[in-house]
Amino acid sequence: MYSPNFNYTNKIVKNLTLIAEARTIILNSSLIPKWEVSLRKEALIRSAHSSTAIEGNPLSLEEVRALAKGRDIMVRRKDKQEVLNYLEALERVPEFAQRTPFMPRDLLEIHKIVTKETLENPEDEGIFRDRQVFVGSRYTGEVIFMPPPTEQVTELINDFFDWFNSSGVDGLDPVIHAGITHYELVRIHPFIDGNGRTARIMASLVFYERGFDVKRFFALDDYYDHDRRAYYAALKSVDQKTLDLTGWLEYFTKGIAVSINDVKNKVLGLSKDIKILKEKMQIALTERQMKIVEWIVDKGAITNREMRDIFGLSDEAVRKEISKLLELGVVTRKGKGRAFHYILE
Repeated sequence: MYSPNFNYTNKIVKNLTLIAEARTIILNSSLIPKWEVSLRKEALIRSAHSSTAIEGNPLSLEEVRALAKGRDIMVRRKDKQEVLNYLEALERVPEFAQRTPFMPRDLLEIHKIVTKETLENPEDEGIFRDRQVFVGSRYTGEVIFMPPPTEQVTELINDFFDWFNSSGVDGLDPVIHAGITHYELVRIHPFIDGNGRTARIMASLVFYERGFDVKRFFALDDYYDHDRRAYYAALKSVDQKTLDLTGWLEYFTKGIAVSINDVKNKVLGLSKDIKILKEKMQIALTERQMKIVEWIVDKGAITNREMRDIFGLSDEAVRKEISKLLELGVVTRKGKGRAFHYILE
């Protein structure tokens, strides 16, 4: 049976401590249901954008956001389909987390969702590879990583899932469990294409199944997309003879710590600065109104012009939105003339 090789270093322990502290703050913060829905949607959108961008998808965050809202955009069909596939896979994580034990056939199903109508050969969707592949530089042609031989894939996957479903993983920190899962699936490279996206979905599944990200606020792929060279370098740094994952796990836990800290700061800002959340916990704000308040939390104030430019609103629409927020006591007017703006009440 597969057995991961790594050591708990000071860096890993420090990162796990920071993660645990931030997660506790997030889960104990008071947020009305609509704000939770907004944070969850934004995390799914950012994850879909980042994970597909790592693999070369050119769609912008705003284009991914439009697709998530069901809008059609004028982009290459394959690029659009990759994003829609990833969004579907993320949405179905809770469903897959209910499958115990999680079997190789379930992994194949996730891969089929991730790659649907995007591979050159549709027969490669949802099946283990039947030929050798390699990871290479699209610029130099250099072979960066050579996965195990094709004939070993099935055995390696079965060995991995024997470990994945064993009672021993319950004693592992969920972050370590997810990091090992992420790396080992990338190392085995069981598919012709879509290995990275499938591995990142599996890491998200571990977080959800282990109760780590039950609210699904964390955009776990953002960190990797911000510095793709560092992401690939961390994957490549693992010695293929010893498979010592210590360095990779230092990088992985640092990424989770940075991502979760960003969420913590946002949640703290909402909980601390918006008095209305504590006084009227069930206040009904539209998604647009929540975005306006988020902007004020982040920037300290907003003007009519900013509302027009940022949200694409007409003067009449701006008046409608701000009138509602004023009526509810969420914001108040400040300043005169060109200095006129709105701040939180």
